[in-house]
Amino acid sequence: MNRRFFSPAPLQIGPLQLTGTEAHHLLHVLRATPGDEIILFDGAGGEFSACIESTARKTVTCQVVQQRTVNRELPAELVLGVALPKGERQRWLVEKATELGVTRLVPVETSRSTQQRVKQQRSSTPGDRLQRTVIESCKQCGRNQLMDISPPASLDVFLRAAPAESHRWMAHPQDATSARGCVTPTIDLPTWLLVGPEGGFTENETTQAKAEGWQTIDLGPRILRVETAAIALTSLVTLPTG
Repeated sequence: MNRRFFSPAPLQIGPLQLTGTEAHHLLHVLRATPGDEIILFDGAGGEFSACIESTARKTVTCQVVQQRTVNRELPAELVLGVALPKGERQRWLVEKATELGVTRLVPVETSRSTQQRVKQQRSSTPGDRLQRTVIESCKQCGRNQLMDISPPASLDVFLRAAPAESHRWMAHPQDATSARGCVTPTIDLPTWLLVGPEGGFTENETTQAKAEGWQTIDLGPRILRVETAAIALTSLVTLPTG
């Protein structure tokens, strides 16, 4: 069974009670019993071994016995700015970005982003759902650090927020560098990535990005969906680093 479970409470050696979604999964899906060993992570980098001591209808009491020294994060910050797609495609993008090690995902508002989509991003319910997707993805892939999902930002704010000492790559085919020649084999500096809506960036937006030090990257001759382009660009950065 998948033995990794998330605890929002700070983890330390000693007793711990799991409730809510994690307890439900242990009790009613995995049918966990006292004596079963599990792994707990806190979303802030900590991972601990634990043993189930007792179960009740809605709670699982564990004994946290040992902190595990593991680091599955990238060597430097990786920020992905993207004009989020709708519905299931949005959830899929968040899941895969988490698996690939993205530190922070920023929904970016561009000239061709619809007002409806921006309103959806700002509502609390989708945010809660996406946060749960991050947790489930971390449980599956072994990350102990939750990917942060930032509030929506305008393109101008996002472009200016990238540090001067950083890699800044923007998926855009015109006057762009081939993806094969742009990505370094290791992430030695913070890396910021940007993927626009399916209508692409306007000429003014591209000009502004270049003026802020962003490099445009060509992902190939085929037209990609937003989530495909975002994961393709992210993979170019993360896979060489492990």
